[in-house]
Amino acid sequence: MSSARKIIIDTDPGQDDAAAIMLALGSPEEIEVLGITAVAGNVPLTLTARNARIVCELCNRTDVKIFAGAERPVARPLVTAEHVHGKTGLDGPALDEPTMPLQEQHAVDFIVETLRAEAPGAVTLCTLGPLTNIALALTKAPEIAPSVRELVMMGGGFFEGGNITPAAEFNIYVDPEAAEIVFRSGIPIVMMPLDVTHRVLTRKTRVEKIRAIGSPAAVALAEMLEFFERFDIEKYGTDGGPLHDPTVIAYILRPELFTGRDCNVEIETASPLTTGMTVVDWWQVTGRAHNAKVMRHIDDEGFFELLAERLARI
Repeated sequence: MSSARKIIIDTDPGQDDAAAIMLALGSPEEIEVLGITAVAGNVPLTLTARNARIVCELCNRTDVKIFAGAERPVARPLVTAEHVHGKTGLDGPALDEPTMPLQEQHAVDFIVETLRAEAPGAVTLCTLGPLTNIALALTKAPEIAPSVRELVMMGGGFFEGGNITPAAEFNIYVDPEAAEIVFRSGIPIVMMPLDVTHRVLTRKTRVEKIRAIGSPAAVALAEMLEFFERFDIEKYGTDGGPLHDPTVIAYILRPELFTGRDCNVEIETASPLTTGMTVVDWWQVTGRAHNAKVMRHIDDEGFFELLAERLARI
């Protein structure tokens, strides 16, 4: 019997999403990817579903099932991030159009069906984009919540504030109503906020180490990261940009790279100034029940060693 951890990757690729998918596919002994569900976020759904297939083909994993999900947030118009990721979402390398098919089933139905079919606590949800698909699944079938082992997510911020507004991180800002549903679901949540992801910077030496692996996937990722980081280098004045989404998969593989604490997290959905803010009770001042393990620190060198090692296996 396989001891690999069963996961569903819910994603809106995005160059950093591509790195996260590659990290998972480079770790088959530890991670079994049951499916990849695409959601609108960094770019519209037609492109995120396309990009997920491109990444799987780069990794020679055309066996992975990919499902298209929500085209728009639960209750508001879609906001995208072409200014960061480029018009395709994977700008940087020259990429062929994918030939592997999308599954006909809707991503939300796949999530519900999979959680009903697997043993309780067998499946981990790894969310790299807005939480729309997960919220829709929970709304459609609330009984699936206890079946989820854990939801490990990239999203939110506390000490770092936001990256799309002064208060809000992009994934939460795009669909705060979905985030509210998820955080109130009772599912065990591990949150990778900007406070963690801003510590893993795509420095030139790190990107060159990835490029030197020489495989099509690694070279393409290096070219993606060179494009992706230009926005954050200009914005933050750093050597490289934050590599957000692979922290989710790194936590599944090496939780010891991270430190954090259990907190209460509430989602702001009403304020025009702070919509999408993750209100993290880090100092335990409200008395509200904990609903997430919020990460604060990461061993960035250990993270990039893990990423390079797994990319070399593809």
